[in-house]
Amino acid sequence: MATSRQAEASSKWRAPVLFIVLAILFILEGTTRNALFTGSWNTSLAILNMGLISAVTALGLNMQWGYAGLFNSGVVGFVALGGLAPVLISVAPVEGGWGAGGLRIILALIVGLGTLVLAAVVWRRVQRKLRVLALLAVLIVGFAAYRWLFDPAVDAIEANQAAQFGNLGGLGLPVLLSWPVGALFAAAAAWGVGKVALGLRSDYLAIATLGIGEIIVAVLKNEEWLARGVKNVTSIPRPVPYEIALQRDPAFIERAQNWGMSVAELSGIWVKLCYAGLFGAVLLLLILLAELALKSPWGRMMRAIRDNETAAEAMGKDVTGRHLQIFVIGCAVMGLAGAMMITHDGLMAPTQYNPLRYTFVIWVMVIVGGSGNNWGAALGGILIWFLWIKAESWGPQLISLLTSPLPAGAVKQHLLESSPHMRFIAMGLILLLVLRFSPRGLVPEK
Repeated sequence: MATSRQAEASSKWRAPVLFIVLAILFILEGTTRNALFTGSWNTSLAILNMGLISAVTALGLNMQWGYAGLFNSGVVGFVALGGLAPVLISVAPVEGGWGAGGLRIILALIVGLGTLVLAAVVWRRVQRKLRVLALLAVLIVGFAAYRWLFDPAVDAIEANQAAQFGNLGGLGLPVLLSWPVGALFAAAAAWGVGKVALGLRSDYLAIATLGIGEIIVAVLKNEEWLARGVKNVTSIPRPVPYEIALQRDPAFIERAQNWGMSVAELSGIWVKLCYAGLFGAVLLLLILLAELALKSPWGRMMRAIRDNETAAEAMGKDVTGRHLQIFVIGCAVMGLAGAMMITHDGLMAPTQYNPLRYTFVIWVMVIVGGSGNNWGAALGGILIWFLWIKAESWGPQLISLLTSPLPAGAVKQHLLESSPHMRFIAMGLILLLVLRFSPRGLVPEK
């Protein structure tokens, strides 16, 4: 009995202690300058902001895997789809873009969607003997009509101010509005994938999400009329002040002088603090909502389905419907994180969406933090991102130390040149250590 109480007390204090340790790491990064830390608050806050965004992404994945046991291997696609929202919502419209072919694009998309709906109706209602022929006829005619409308419109839009724009642009609305829109984009894609893959064997969902993730990234890279493809979209509006504007403000200049800091340094810190406040508020709100949902009857039902689908189905629960719910919700959170990231960067670059960074590392965050625990997912997101960034500088230092006794030559040169890739080895080593000594994560589910 005493041992049980001690274990419960230890579990109760584990999360606060780990968050304190994490805070100390960021304080050391901002105040201590040596071989391990930069001694720059700008660097520390920059890591923190991306860590908060990563924590939001990990929270979305934790809802799917930790609540329902759904394996999503296409996190990168839903993050990328959410990142499209700031471009379409907040960027100013391109002059002449809609006139060149915007309405025809919309009509083509309506025709494409209508073709899919009509194909589904034909498959359900036409007699079996004629079903295949009728389905092929609908798809061929619909595809031809879609391409007839779509291709000329795309050519006209991409030819409009091609050097600078070549796309439709956005609606010029406030950038914070794009965050929930990004969540809606990802949720819509998740609903389509879930309707097809959920209810089948679990490996079908993994295959479907892997495929849809790569398809979304490929579309963003190649459809220049949408978001300029690999040409990138820059100057995405911010929800916080610009450094240049702060540096021209007499009151801010006086504040920097009073604090003994340069105006450039203080402006960078101030902007990053504003972002940290926004991202932190979003993360805490999501954790609050997730905790309330998890402790509700709905949350208990989700965990019951996760632990034993057969028993839950025998009790009359709609397993497939509940899986679809949590899959859509989790992807919506990932889309929200994608919109936050693009807003933070001010740049939409589809080439940055690497599955290693936006799928594998997110999975490491959830596993290390503690699958099924919202606070654990948040801790894992921030901690793993900190280690991911620092491993890039710590790796070469470690390799230099280990290879110092070796004579100059091809082996030593190869090891030194490969040292930046130590971050991949570091992530694998961290994952192995956590799975060995704390299989349920640093902050396990109760």
